[in-house]
Amino acid sequence: MESSADQVVQTVITMVSTWGLRVIGALAVLIIGRMACGLARSAVRKAMEKRDVDASLIPFLSGMVYFTLLAAVVIAVLGIFGIETTSLIAVLGTAGLAVGLALQGTLSNFSSGVMLLLFRPFRVGDFVDTSGVSGTVAEIGLFSTILNTADNVKIIIPNSGVFGATIKNFSANDTRRNDIVLGISYDDDIGQAIGIVNQILEKDERVLKEPAPVVAVSELADSSVNLVVRPWCVKEDYWNLRFDLQRGFKEQLEAAGCSIPFPQRDVHVHQANGADATSQGS
Repeated sequence: MESSADQVVQTVITMVSTWGLRVIGALAVLIIGRMACGLARSAVRKAMEKRDVDASLIPFLSGMVYFTLLAAVVIAVLGIFGIETTSLIAVLGTAGLAVGLALQGTLSNFSSGVMLLLFRPFRVGDFVDTSGVSGTVAEIGLFSTILNTADNVKIIIPNSGVFGATIKNFSANDTRRNDIVLGISYDDDIGQAIGIVNQILEKDERVLKEPAPVVAVSELADSSVNLVVRPWCVKEDYWNLRFDLQRGFKEQLEAAGCSIPFPQRDVHVHQANGADATSQGS
């Protein structure tokens, strides 16, 4: 009995001395390795920021560095337990197809992120419209793109939804055209109204001379004669110019005696005397 008990104790001691040290070593490698991966990601990010690397690439490349190093740490931990890493890699390669099928959406987002960074339809800081959402690009990540809307709402869109959708980039070109429609009354002098609009455009320094602004009659609508006003400006002045011009048009057109009509209908009532007489007689 004592000899068998001694053998059990000896076996436990042997296992603890053998595997305990491996477990402690594996935990140390995992913890230290993960910290090192984080430090490497931060170092790569800071290095790219100092060298003025495109802000769109920084989160993507630093994330790639982090996950690559983390995979190496995991393989090192498995090696401590005596697992053949070469055979493990072969097994993982065989299982990769099944994992890929299970993670089709994730892999699609990753590949779409790579395509976004290669073709550069937009950069961080651009104002875009995609997947039915408009906002300023805050980050292009491995799997998703982050937009901040005009009212400062954070929107996270999967990269596959961005790359597979129509993308409108309002910041790509240096200049933009404002399209404003003005309605004047049929009784107003069209030439006078166009002259007032042109004067307003000429006085505003934000309106570009080239391309020249266009002011023309675009439509004879039900309640108004519609003028189309198309001035060009640099993209930074787009909204402020639009707001100021619309106010100026209204105030100065009304001051000159022009009216800005609203939709209205004339209703004519015809009395049928014969029908009234018939109904009274009955």
